[in-house]
Amino acid sequence: MKYFVTIGPQTIEVEVDGSRVLVGGEPFETDLAPVSGTPLYHLLLGGESWTVAAEPLEGPGRWALGLVGERVEVAVQDERARGTAAASGKDQRGGDGTVRAPMPGLVVRIEVAEGQQVDAGTGLVVVEAMKMENELRAPRSGTVRTVHVAVGQAVEKGASLVTLASPEPSG
Repeated sequence: MKYFVTIGPQTIEVEVDGSRVLVGGEPFETDLAPVSGTPLYHLLLGGESWTVAAEPLEGPGRWALGLVGERVEVAVQDERARGTAAASGKDQRGGDGTVRAPMPGLVVRIEVAEGQQVDAGTGLVVVEAMKMENELRAPRSGTVRTVHVAVGQAVEKGASLVTLASPEPSG
């Protein structure tokens, strides 16, 4: 089965055939096993061992992955869903530009201001949840339209944190 994994502005083609995986055309032998009672998975990829935290987000195929202290949001579509989305003209990544809290927590830092230009991957807000700080990053380039929260504010899962406007066309 072929999948399309979007991380920030980049989409990578991943083809899975049993324990053999092609990532961007490069072959790897893999094994993925859940760690019982946790959101963690043990991943063997190309002879290297990793522990990965995986949390489903709102929307089809959206995940937050934690690996080596970094948190990244990804969107995954299989080739059938991607073809359906392309035929309907819909972008499945949630194009409204609002970054939302992936879990309940406390806003500990705001790293941007309204009107600021940001690149994809720029840190926007840091939310502490379960004694861990999670930096939420811009999913795409744009201008910070609205900062919806303040430092010290408690937020619920799905709360709007920052809304990005599309970047201004250069002319």
